[in-house]
Amino acid sequence: MAECAVDIAGVEKTYRGRVQALRGISLQVPEGSIFGLLGPNGAGKSTLVKILTTIIRPTRCSGSLLGRPVGHKPTLRKVGYLPEHSRFPAYLTGRQVIGYAAGLGGVRLNPEEVDGLLDLVGMSGGAEDRTIKTYSKGMVQRIGLAQALVNSPRLVILDEPADGVDPEGRYHMRNILQKLRDDGVTVFVNSHLLGELETLCDSIAILKEGRVVRQGALSDLTAGSRGFQVAVEGSLPEEAASRIRRLGHSISEGEIALQGADPGPLQEVLDALRAAGVVILEVRKSHQSLEDLFMESIVEKQGLRDEGERS
Repeated sequence: MAECAVDIAGVEKTYRGRVQALRGISLQVPEGSIFGLLGPNGAGKSTLVKILTTIIRPTRCSGSLLGRPVGHKPTLRKVGYLPEHSRFPAYLTGRQVIGYAAGLGGVRLNPEEVDGLLDLVGMSGGAEDRTIKTYSKGMVQRIGLAQALVNSPRLVILDEPADGVDPEGRYHMRNILQKLRDDGVTVFVNSHLLGELETLCDSIAILKEGRVVRQGALSDLTAGSRGFQVAVEGSLPEEAASRIRRLGHSISEGEIALQGADPGPLQEVLDALRAAGVVILEVRKSHQSLEDLFMESIVEKQGLRDEGERS
């Protein structure tokens, strides 16, 4: 089993007034992977991130960060952090922000190392010497990511890194995070952008009202809903349609949906279509999207809670 960069159990946070933000969070993040933390607004995502980075204190917490207890100060030197709302002095240049962040962290960077960070996040070629006030949201986020990497971290925690960033900026951000993973860095992303996380993440956890309702490798969580989609030209002859329905498959608007990853039933459907002279336009694998999994998890959790309240 892979080592865990984050391995926590029973994390709770109760604010004054008895508001429970976290209710026994337990999760594991494998080293050298990209992990996504999902949940609706108010689920406790940012609270958990702030506990991991020691910005706020938990009511209760056990577990480790990079093999040491959460809150162990020397270990935090190996962690990079990009907060949800990055704020840098408008009069500083991107290059100066990197130097400023390195100074705050007690890290000495030579000019070549600064250039390397700027190049990694796509902020070279003159942009690095412009002031922050001239930057787009995406450029600010890229500089924010660069400052989170000044200490050559083993774990990077990013709180809504693509919030307000345009599609091109998200594309560049995705490539940067994938390169970090390829270099062995663990990337922990808190985001509500499900499409980005589906493309990016190796594993996820879904939070609802301060609890983990789903957790695991993304491929495993969607494995049970794998199947095939067959697109055809025009409508199916009644005989072929009846045969396909008898096989247990559904037909809707020129598409046939098959459940399960076994290719055997697919071959039966294709044989039936060819025998009926139907033109097959496309055959593709299908699986449950992260958005579908997310909504299923949230609705399922809500349904269980409502049932408990009625009883």
